[in-house]
Amino acid sequence: MRRANLLSSAHLLQRNHLTSSAPTSFSRPTLQLSFTSSSRMSDTMLQYQAVRQGGPFTLARVPKPKPEPTDVCIRIKAVALNPLDYKMLTRGEMVRSWPAVFGLDGAGIVEEVGDEVTDFKPGQEVVALCGIGGKKAGFQEIVTVPQHFVSQKPASLTFEQVVSLPICYLTAAAAILVGLHVPIPHISSKAPGEPVPPPGSVLVLGGGSAVGGAAIQMLRFALPHATILATASLGHSERLKSLGVTEVVDRGSSSPVSDVTGAVSWGMDAILDCVTAAAEDPGLFKTLDSNGPRLYSQVFTGVKVSAPEGVNQTVVFGRNVFDAPGGKGAMAGLGKLLEEGAYKLPVPIKVIGKGWDAVGAGLLDFEARGSGEKLVVSL
Repeated sequence: MRRANLLSSAHLLQRNHLTSSAPTSFSRPTLQLSFTSSSRMSDTMLQYQAVRQGGPFTLARVPKPKPEPTDVCIRIKAVALNPLDYKMLTRGEMVRSWPAVFGLDGAGIVEEVGDEVTDFKPGQEVVALCGIGGKKAGFQEIVTVPQHFVSQKPASLTFEQVVSLPICYLTAAAAILVGLHVPIPHISSKAPGEPVPPPGSVLVLGGGSAVGGAAIQMLRFALPHATILATASLGHSERLKSLGVTEVVDRGSSSPVSDVTGAVSWGMDAILDCVTAAAEDPGLFKTLDSNGPRLYSQVFTGVKVSAPEGVNQTVVFGRNVFDAPGGKGAMAGLGKLLEEGAYKLPVPIKVIGKGWDAVGAGLLDFEARGSGEKLVVSL
């Protein structure tokens, strides 16, 4: 594949190899343009590639894909940075070959649609779940994804706001629908498997995270009368209560188990672990009611959690929601919730810059930026 290198990749990393910790220095890249004929340009697009594990990055010109019958092509206006993007860059997780393209969340304007697409048309503003590598990845000019990955963007939200939503929303939905076997009203009236009594109480570990904030809202939609506790920094208490939490448990507490049982003396029916907190503190399983369903829904992060005997453990990915009954309507459901104003941004966003160089800078500095906000780049 012939590529014109538009970005001096040597400026993007100070070292040839990067370990799992973020580097301490970064030099802003210098954009170097190369010119081609207009006919050539119309058949190609820009793609922001990591040359190898740890970088550097390069901005390459690649052929513009044509949509399959059920595909939507989106000209990207904003992207969000996610922990998995950082892990793919620094550890090579889920990367089959290099150079690689990352980006799990994208928002922009529909460029083209496949012949069988009826819900979207060119010119519409949308937000989408993106994929890992190839035409589905978010860090490129035009993203091509299946139509069920896409939702209309409400006029009330900017591209930068709405792009913070897809992967955390879908992951939380999978954790509830697949992991806890609880139907979610705007997605499906039926959970996978045999019907089970809904949990009366749920402990959300990592409530201050983007997935946690999404899970809290959907748990409240699905279980309006349930007790929902969440571990988080107490500074997030007001925000999490506005999303539907009954009570916030200090994540820095030296006695989290007694804090939870102090709030719900009989123990919890279920745990939804957004950050694999139970790997660091297996004692959290003691918060489960010994006479309850003892459900443990774990969001996949690459960290193994060994649940005690008798605990019903399920590990979920965001895309698992698409395989559940009605799950392919999840993104359409998000669009309706946003249009109605019923779904809030799960965490504040922080726009860290504009252009592809800001994407590289944000990934390299990802771990140092802390938690409790979603990093976004305008394009």
